[in-house]
Amino acid sequence: MARSIKDWPESDRPREKLIEKGPGSLSNAELLAILLRTGNASSGQTALDHGRALVQQFDNSFRRLAEAGIRDLCEVKGIGPAKAAQLQASLEIAKRFAAEELKQGQLFRSSADVFHHYQEQLGNLKKEEFHVLLLDAKNRKLKDVRVSEGSLTSSLVHPREVFAPVVRESAAAVILIHNHPSGDPAPSQEDLQITRRLRQVGEIMGVHILDHLIIGKGRYVSFVDDGYWEA
Repeated sequence: MARSIKDWPESDRPREKLIEKGPGSLSNAELLAILLRTGNASSGQTALDHGRALVQQFDNSFRRLAEAGIRDLCEVKGIGPAKAAQLQASLEIAKRFAAEELKQGQLFRSSADVFHHYQEQLGNLKKEEFHVLLLDAKNRKLKDVRVSEGSLTSSLVHPREVFAPVVRESAAAVILIHNHPSGDPAPSQEDLQITRRLRQVGEIMGVHILDHLIIGKGRYVSFVDDGYWEA
């Protein structure tokens, strides 16, 4: 019968390794082992064995693991309803943390900051949504406004719908954000045309459009960072 994790050298135990070296030093399987806490004494499996089985079953992807249901998780050897519930609760906490919106007054520093706050909210939607992030003169958040829902067209994303809240909130700058349900964030010709149109209106109104982000599954395109700003 396999030894318990308690019988391993301390430097090899996931929990002790985390305490000594930090969570970044742990593999995905080791992180899952800490969440699962215990193995199965009768089969000789440790919590780390269960973590490795989950990693193998879901292609070492926490996103795939988070999308799995209780029944899917229970198909993994050693994972019963209780452990499946522990995993789902932990992953839901991670999803809610990622989805926490930028607080009013929070400073915008990079396109990555915006992506990290919108990826859970927009990355898995089945429909396109177009948002405008309103900022003050110091690039601090004033408000997030959803402008449209549905396929992105010039009729849906009309300048008056975009700039009405800008005027109402006295925003000095904005960031345009929308998602691609296909998961591929590469901009379409429609995306490029709408961005050019909105930038032209922004220049007339004296509103600085800082960027346009397109969010896909786990990745994004920044018009500024990725060279589309002058396209």
